[in-house]
Amino acid sequence: MSATELTSSLTRRTAADLAALLRAGDVSAVEVATAHLDRIEAVEPAVHAFLHVDREDTLAQARAVDAERAAGGELHELAGVPVAVKDVVVTRGTPTTAGSRILEGWVPPYDATLVTRLRAAGMPMLGKTNMDEFAMGSSTEHSGYGPTHNPWDLDRIPGGSGGGSAAALAAFEAPLAIGTDTGGSIRQPASVTGTVGVKPTYGSVSRYGLVALASSLDQAGPCARTVLDAALLHEVIGGHDPLDATSLTGPAAGYADAARQGASGDLRGVRVGVVRELGGSGHEAGFQREVSAAFRRTVELLEGAGAEVVEVSCPSFTAALAAYYLILPAEASSNLAKFDGMRFGLRVEPVEGPVTAERVMAATRGAGFGSEVKRRIILGTYALSAGYYDAYYGSAQKVRTLIQRDFAAAFDAVDVLVSPTAPTTAFKLGEKLDDPLAMYLNDVATIPANLAGVPGISVPNGLDDAGLPIGLQILAPARADARLYRVGAAVEHLVTADRPGSAPIIDSIPAIPTEVAP
Repeated sequence: MSATELTSSLTRRTAADLAALLRAGDVSAVEVATAHLDRIEAVEPAVHAFLHVDREDTLAQARAVDAERAAGGELHELAGVPVAVKDVVVTRGTPTTAGSRILEGWVPPYDATLVTRLRAAGMPMLGKTNMDEFAMGSSTEHSGYGPTHNPWDLDRIPGGSGGGSAAALAAFEAPLAIGTDTGGSIRQPASVTGTVGVKPTYGSVSRYGLVALASSLDQAGPCARTVLDAALLHEVIGGHDPLDATSLTGPAAGYADAARQGASGDLRGVRVGVVRELGGSGHEAGFQREVSAAFRRTVELLEGAGAEVVEVSCPSFTAALAAYYLILPAEASSNLAKFDGMRFGLRVEPVEGPVTAERVMAATRGAGFGSEVKRRIILGTYALSAGYYDAYYGSAQKVRTLIQRDFAAAFDAVDVLVSPTAPTTAFKLGEKLDDPLAMYLNDVATIPANLAGVPGISVPNGLDDAGLPIGLQILAPARADARLYRVGAAVEHLVTADRPGSAPIIDSIPAIPTEVAP
């Protein structure tokens, strides 16, 4: 097998398959890492999924895994399987920018807890992925370093804010990736790139070492091309962390077993709720025709697999978008106050006049923050101001409580909830860039889960008439993440079996023009 053939073979394997090959000694960690690094080199000019790649450091991590395996050491199941990490997660010795020019060149002196766990598992880090600046966006067009392109159609968005992680998976540059989800930034990119993305229960994966956007909403989680791979990665990064005051107690276990159980497609005894307000039967205004049709077809497949399907109503979900875009900017305006040109990151001094703290701060923020970040800081500061706190921020928090109650009532009746992940498939780059309200509507189905802290997963659910991926969202009660993996794996199996030739959706992705020909 030529080097090119080996690269193509290894990069298209699932993480579970790569782990099995590594354990059997059929390939080395260096070979797996090299294959993915070569793939990155070949397609990055077209995709731009990464902001930072250190080939030598990645290979050094892989060599360490091979040496330990050769010495007979006890290794984690995923040891040697490489992973990409969203650039909002701090990494010791590796630049972390959160997609913003204001942090350009900043090299953290410590690792986020989830990175510490990845390193302990022996998973080489391929690099840091592109994102909307400080995770503010739904398209990865608001990155300070240029947009990422969707591997399914390079003229389209890969979703946001974690479009880099999703695109890296769809372009076969990485078998696994880490994302963060504040209002859908793992699930929505997964939907439009034909991959799998999971927002865990709030507090079940440590937030220590995440560059904060909205502390009551942010949640790191796994991104992959299969449900089982996401489950395996979730078990690595999850669990209690004493460094995170919001961390839940208890281990992250049973997710992979749940995915394996669901892979048979048997859903007998599972109660599935179709959310009326999120594209349910008869309530599909704003949802693309093919998205609604694919959703209805999959609901039929769930019934055929033995699930009991009922329609449920969560009336407060209709106010979720408005509440979210008051709570998030308010928390963001507080969290981003630290970027002042005084302590770390970019510092810009005024061209004329005295160099005062206020003028340095203004010059630094003016040069370092992009338009979307400035927009949300201004909105958040306004919402928190003395004259408007109760009318806006206080009211939004009351809506949040109502949304949590709607979830509680729904989960008294069903085991999981389902909806389309996003109302449309990937739109053209630049199409909604000048229309913030239209951009915000992309997260209408994902935001409620963040406001309530419940877990959610997006799995591929077919293609539209243009051959672009559609996603299905599954939501479960807090701490019931295993249900996502069981039902998600069943959907994965059922949708694949329902396709011509029973081919996985990702197999339909077009070749990237700049890739090395086999």
